[in-house]
Amino acid sequence: KIKFISHCPECNAELHRENGEAQHYCKNQRYCPPQIIGKIQHFISRKAMDIQGLGSETVVLLNENGLLNNIADLYELRLEDVMPLERMAEKSAQNLVSAIYKSKSQPFHKVLFSLGIRHVGETVSKKLSDHFGSLENLISASYEEILNVDEIGDKIALSLKNYFQDESNLKLLDELKHIG
Repeated sequence: KIKFISHCPECNAELHRENGEAQHYCKNQRYCPPQIIGKIQHFISRKAMDIQGLGSETVVLLNENGLLNNIADLYELRLEDVMPLERMAEKSAQNLVSAIYKSKSQPFHKVLFSLGIRHVGETVSKKLSDHFGSLENLISASYEEILNVDEIGDKIALSLKNYFQDESNLKLLDELKHIG
């Protein structure tokens, strides 16, 4: 019989496994370094916010230097913050800051996908954005209204409602909205 580890090897938070799923995962999304870095790496990816010139290694570097602890921190980065970092010349720092600014023009479905909401992939994000048209409409939608969207089931609707009921997620969304 296989005995799985019960706590995250990075932050020591208790690991969680959904019924019917094989994976165990750390739910300490706010303070576990791999969780933070993974969320940012997903956010910047090509299918999400598509921030050119910002790769996984740079995300780790920015996090290790205390400049990047959540996705909203990306939009606070300035040239003078980035230039002193290892492997960061003025031109590459300038390109990075420009690419981050440019990502503000991504369509709603990419923004929704970039948030990394459990069970909300690229296709689901497009369906939800087509149906609701804005993040505000989706946040205020009832569970039943979300279920009425074509191909959206219980797992996705529940995941969305849970995400939007979490105060830290709402705070992050407010920060992103304020940033533009």
